[in-house]
Amino acid sequence: MRLYLLRHGEAEAPRTNDARRALTEHGRAEVRASAALLAGIPLQAILASPYLRTQQTAELAATQLGYRGVIESADWLTPDSDLRDALERLNERSEDELLLVTHQPLVGALGGLLVHGHRQQPLPMGTASLAILGGDLALAGGMQLVSLNHPQV
Repeated sequence: MRLYLLRHGEAEAPRTNDARRALTEHGRAEVRASAALLAGIPLQAILASPYLRTQQTAELAATQLGYRGVIESADWLTPDSDLRDALERLNERSEDELLLVTHQPLVGALGGLLVHGHRQQPLPMGTASLAILGGDLALAGGMQLVSLNHPQV
């Protein structure tokens, strides 16, 4: 299994409704740079938090990659989602090539748990950072960090 963890690109400044924050132009450029690293990957599914900035990130990545499937909205990928729930939901999936588009602190904590087996060492995920994990099962400590990329735009 290959798991691709993509944090949303730079978004507008915080406001009353965090879920409605859109990507900035810089954030769009960041996403395009990270998505380019996935060229040629036969993604079987894209799951994204329902927040606007992650939906926009997923759409940009899908367009750039020529992904023709549906982008699934997953409420378990929001910034403060329960890590155990996210891990359980992830293990219900059967895809071999899966892209998750989400937020900090969840994305760093999830990546760290999958790679290190504990929560004390989250992956450092800046805006539009892309972590590629590989392994047989998405279990705590059961995956290896293949690469961690931070867009340079």
